[in-house]
Amino acid sequence: MKLHELRPNRGAKKARKRVGRGIAAGQGKTAGRGTKGQGARAGGGTRLYHQGGNLPFFRRLPFKRGFTPINRVEYHEVNIERLADFPAGSEITPEVLAEKGIIRDTDKPVVILGRGELKVALTVKAHRVTKGAQAKIEAAGGSVEILFDLP
Repeated sequence: MKLHELRPNRGAKKARKRVGRGIAAGQGKTAGRGTKGQGARAGGGTRLYHQGGNLPFFRRLPFKRGFTPINRVEYHEVNIERLADFPAGSEITPEVLAEKGIIRDTDKPVVILGRGELKVALTVKAHRVTKGAQAKIEAAGGSVEILFDLP
């Protein structure tokens, strides 16, 4: 195969419609623009917002309430019931949780939530721990360490 033999796949390239080339072509005379008016003129047409006197589409939508904070932190949420399967004395870190498939990856910080019961003593290292979760971990004989290095 040589460079001059290269061709795009069949159907990959579509020829543009050549308008205004005579009556037999099917798009002659007004070339699909109708007769007269703003849309028929060169450079004519309306801006996107214009809807001919109707209330424009995005003004018809309900108003957006509040705002979204631009520096919001999204956490991987892990309840302590998910930690109950670990053996006593284990050290729980975001890397260990990702390895076990409890969280998908370590690109977001981890927060430990307090749903469920914990019977084994664990050393939990996370970016955030709720008060209820911390109380349950410490009641089971474990300890909590807060990680400050956000991923």
